[in-house]
Amino acid sequence: MGRARIRRERVLEHLAELRSLPLGGAPEPAFRERLRAQLVSGVLPAEEPKAAEHTRRHRPLLSQLAAVGLAAAMMVSAFATYESMPGDSLYPLKRAAESTLVRLSSDDAERGERELDLAKTRAREVASLLGSAEDGPLVSKTLKDMEASTRSGISRLERAEPRSSKIKTFAQDQKKVVGPMVKELDDSQLAQAEGYLDYIEGLAAPE
Repeated sequence: MGRARIRRERVLEHLAELRSLPLGGAPEPAFRERLRAQLVSGVLPAEEPKAAEHTRRHRPLLSQLAAVGLAAAMMVSAFATYESMPGDSLYPLKRAAESTLVRLSSDDAERGERELDLAKTRAREVASLLGSAEDGPLVSKTLKDMEASTRSGISRLERAEPRSSKIKTFAQDQKKVVGPMVKELDDSQLAQAEGYLDYIEGLAAPE
């Protein structure tokens, strides 16, 4: 048999095989099984692992940036709350946070000290309010709150630590803040401030 005839017969055999294949049919079972195995095992096509790895690398960075942004926002908010004054929108939140800290105190001594710290804060707020547009009822209210915190704190400290030096130190420091205010107060506010100074004067007196 000549070589040309052999080549011709092989070509005809291949053509017969191609004609027997279904046109547009479904993939072969073996192909389907390979694809299913890849999908089940989570194996991605050749280009996709790189994209997936890129996403995985950037996801922690995005999470860290989000956490830093949230922390920064919380710090700004906390600072703004801490610096708020009577009449500000954030002031009730500041007072609520202060009350929570007092309630969370472990004993009367700690609670008393925290209440005296609040009295100092109220005194600084009064000093800041004087001469401002918010002067008036807010000053009177803050003076009243200052005295209430002072009396409550002193009472607790005297029960927990009789004759504590912290009381005398507090009274001396508070006189330095409240004393200069009196010349800027109106009559009703002056009466409040003088009554307060009379009260802490006895606490600051030498024994």
